[in-house]
Amino acid sequence: MKREEIRKSIKEKKVLAVVRMNNPDQLLKVIEAIMNGGVTGIELTMTIPNAIESIKLADKKFGDDILLGVGSVTNSETALKAIDAGAKFVVSPIYKSEIVDSVIKSNLVVIPGGFTPTEIQAAYEQGADFVKIFPADNLGMSFIKSIKAPLPHLNVIPTGGVNLSNAIDWINHGASAVGIGSALVDKEAIESGDFNKLTENAKILCSNLGLN
Repeated sequence: MKREEIRKSIKEKKVLAVVRMNNPDQLLKVIEAIMNGGVTGIELTMTIPNAIESIKLADKKFGDDILLGVGSVTNSETALKAIDAGAKFVVSPIYKSEIVDSVIKSNLVVIPGGFTPTEIQAAYEQGADFVKIFPADNLGMSFIKSIKAPLPHLNVIPTGGVNLSNAIDWINHGASAVGIGSALVDKEAIESGDFNKLTENAKILCSNLGLN
């Protein structure tokens, strides 16, 4: 899958599940549970222990059944390692030009972070496919609507403050997709082995977004 296809998939599916966990042994079960609920955009963060190996395992297990990416990337070296492991998109909490350049050269999707109109526009001008608005809960939905009035060309993905019920509101305020973490990937459910809860969360989210 190449850059344009990945970009199209993110816009159509509207959700990137941000997976952070301390025990990577449960990772494949978590991904499968979310996938069974209809969410196939999976962002594995570099804060997961042995994250690169986890990306390899997820890619081998699920292949094209999911859209696999990496998050919390802060340098180009890490981005390229993750791409080699199977990541199709790279997300960063910051805007760093070296990350954008390295991912574009790989013909994959890059989603740097931005917090101000200047940062977001700069990332766009460098070629970023989307810009992650982070932390979005500090800015609110109205921020996206406000910046897209003078800058309608921007494709933004808010992360932070997105939950199962308000995800559609972020989309309606102008977001191209949303990044959602703990509201979907429930840590208590994972710790108790209740993976059906994750599937149910994903189903609710997809239903609220009109995806099923």
